Amino acid sequence: MPVTSESHAENDYDAFAEAYAAENETSLINAYYARPAILDLAGDVSGRRILDAGCGAGPLFEALRDRGADMTGFDLSAKMVELARKRLGDDADLRVADIGKPLPFPDDEFDDVIAALVLHYLEDWAAPLAELRRVLKPGGRLILAVNHPLSFKLLYPEADYFATVKWSDEYSFNGQRAELTYWHRPLHAMTDAFTAAGFRTAVVSEPHPAPGARERFPEELAGKTAFLCFLFFVLEAA
Repeated sequence: MPVTSESHAENDYDAFAEAYAAENETSLINAYYARPAILDLAGDVSGRRILDAGCGAGPLFEALRDRGADMTGFDLSAKMVELARKRLGDDADLRVADIGKPLPFPDDEFDDVIAALVLHYLEDWAAPLAELRRVLKPGGRLILAVNHPLSFKLLYPEADYFATVKWSDEYSFNGQRAELTYWHRPLHAMTDAFTAAGFRTAVVSEPHPAPGARERFPEELAGKTAFLCFLFFVLEAA
């Protein structure tokens, strides 16, 4: 979910938060792809202090907490945070915060940060990555997922892959129409931004959907040997 005020003007999750949350409880790209992939990359999180940046309605927060992590989460969307609190309980550490501004956490606070489907809403990654690096302990991990850069080129074959380009697409979330706006950037621009912010790229992952996905979504996955929807990274704080 978007977590900066700049993206909020275009990607107003407050307007369709309930529909988005309901859709993604069981959707292919979230329930059977993004969330399982992030959990696999996170591995054993028992006792680890983790920040869920762009926590939305809280499904990843809940899954990681159930695995023994000490969780904190934030999102720019007040409605999403409200839904997360209903899901997670009043004692859950949840904030409304803007990743483009100083975050309300001290330096070196977290073992891991999860930023699932957040950065692709942003034109500038420098300030957000700097804040995420600041709140991570040295050696801590930033585990993130963004739109796969090749997906933009597949949708727009005539577009310049090497440019940083703004684009939008329409969706139906649980029957409610919504438009989301993204920033495409080539792979080298992503990894350059990670390095500039003080991260070392440890893992680049292009996973298959989770077990059961082909049975649950036979039409969407029929004949596909690859599923280039998102690109996943594990970065280590230098």
